[in-house]
Amino acid sequence: MSTTTAGHLIVGQLKRAGIQRVYTVPGESFLDVLDGLHGSPITNVVARQEGGAGFMALAEGRLTELPGIAMVTRGPGAANAFIAVHTAYQDATPLILFVGLIPVADRGRESFQEFDINAWFGSTAKKVVTLDDAASAARVVDDAIFTALSGRPGPVVIGLPEDVLVHVVEDATVEPRKVARPEPAAADLSDLTQKLQKSRKPLVVVGGEGWTQESGEQLAAWASRHSVPVVADFRAYDAVPHRSDAYAGYLGYGRSDANAQRLDDADLLVFVGCVRGDVLSDGYKRGLDAETVVVNADANLLGHFGRVDQHIIADVTAFAAALASTNALASSPAAGEREEGWFASARAEQLTFSTPRPDGGIGVDLGVAMEVLKKEMDPDAVLTFGAGNHAIWPARYLDHNSANSLAAPRNGAMGMGIPAAVAASLAYPGRQVISVAGDGCFMMNGQEIATAMGYGAKLIVLVVDNGIFATIREHQEAHYPDRPSGTHMTNPDFAALARSYGGYGERVDRTEDFAAAFRRAVDSGLPALLHLPQDPTTRSPKTSTN
Repeated sequence: MSTTTAGHLIVGQLKRAGIQRVYTVPGESFLDVLDGLHGSPITNVVARQEGGAGFMALAEGRLTELPGIAMVTRGPGAANAFIAVHTAYQDATPLILFVGLIPVADRGRESFQEFDINAWFGSTAKKVVTLDDAASAARVVDDAIFTALSGRPGPVVIGLPEDVLVHVVEDATVEPRKVARPEPAAADLSDLTQKLQKSRKPLVVVGGEGWTQESGEQLAAWASRHSVPVVADFRAYDAVPHRSDAYAGYLGYGRSDANAQRLDDADLLVFVGCVRGDVLSDGYKRGLDAETVVVNADANLLGHFGRVDQHIIADVTAFAAALASTNALASSPAAGEREEGWFASARAEQLTFSTPRPDGGIGVDLGVAMEVLKKEMDPDAVLTFGAGNHAIWPARYLDHNSANSLAAPRNGAMGMGIPAAVAASLAYPGRQVISVAGDGCFMMNGQEIATAMGYGAKLIVLVVDNGIFATIREHQEAHYPDRPSGTHMTNPDFAALARSYGGYGERVDRTEDFAAAFRRAVDSGLPALLHLPQDPTTRSPKTSTN
């Protein structure tokens, strides 16, 4: 048996698991892992800040079948990466964060950059483990991948004491454990069939991770056959194809009033891959009285609020496949047995709500810009955005007909859009990637355009520049009218900033110039940025059809 170091064995186990990229900011605390990556087939994507590295890994976990991997150093590096761990935990996204640590003998002395990894991450990760036994390096990595993907997906944090990493161990990786994809029991499907037979106003809510093109198509086709409208959880808009006549829009921030009412009016709610959480239910206020079925692999239903009449422990892909089978739920009612208009009106209202319309005001009209994007963007384009009012326009007006076509934070974390776009382009080099960024959100991790340049990622960024933190300003105007405080921003020339990185940058001051500018950005073949000044009084799309 040959030998290696624990740091190199970690890389070997990641390779055996099929990991293609890790996102890092280097630190002296995990030099041996960095050395193991030298010459490895795993690409080490070096980000410019640990928050950016964490968000890149988060997007990788969201858009692919394996957890995203981030590596940062102790203390300050771990602190910067914390935002991605919190986002992965609340979003239920598989992520593994490796954190270099001080030598074992230095613990408890308040040594340079020392911190308590369990105290920091223990409440916002599925598991926190420190590699104190070098010989178990491969097993710890395999367990982390398995844990991150199993049940309710989420983040795992692994501490790496720098002295343990250089211990010599047997060079033996382990066979990766297979993650169970539980299938719905026949009895569960029978019970659900009975509920659907009695329901006149059923509603399916889809969300969470693990959706594929096939599973999204299967669920949408079943819902169409049985006249059941389908709505998406907040920022899970790519779970089912929008072209389906069953798709009726989404819930959560920016949702239509019609869908909020539909959630209240339903007599049967079927949550598939998600739960009835805070944002979806308008702060635990809507959709609380209906008979409730939850299809979710998480036995604990973490985050679910209120009634549960049936819990089907199943993976979304397995559940969708069961629906697609010829016998499953075949006896549920046809359209005529639903309440008149329940199915058709849901689709009609969504088509009206999602039709871009001019918003007016100074600068580029985002309603018109979204109409251009809807026509110009590739059918399988990946969209990314962070948190803020700017995200309401693409959420409302742009279609998702391909799986794994959205990476955005469900926990409301700003700064994710640009690093997510970098990771999306690296994960899917053949797909167009578009990121819609608010000026405040962009400035939190916009430096990762440098990472895009360094690794050949291609993305088109639309920076919506209204000079304010618009979401917070709206809250101020509602609760403290005429007293804006702390929400003004002084912004750079965003187009010039993009050009300084070596990318394409253009300022677009007039709405009528946007279409041609977007085409120029696409044709540049570079990471491209369009700077879109906007009227600061236009905070969100017009609500006349909400």
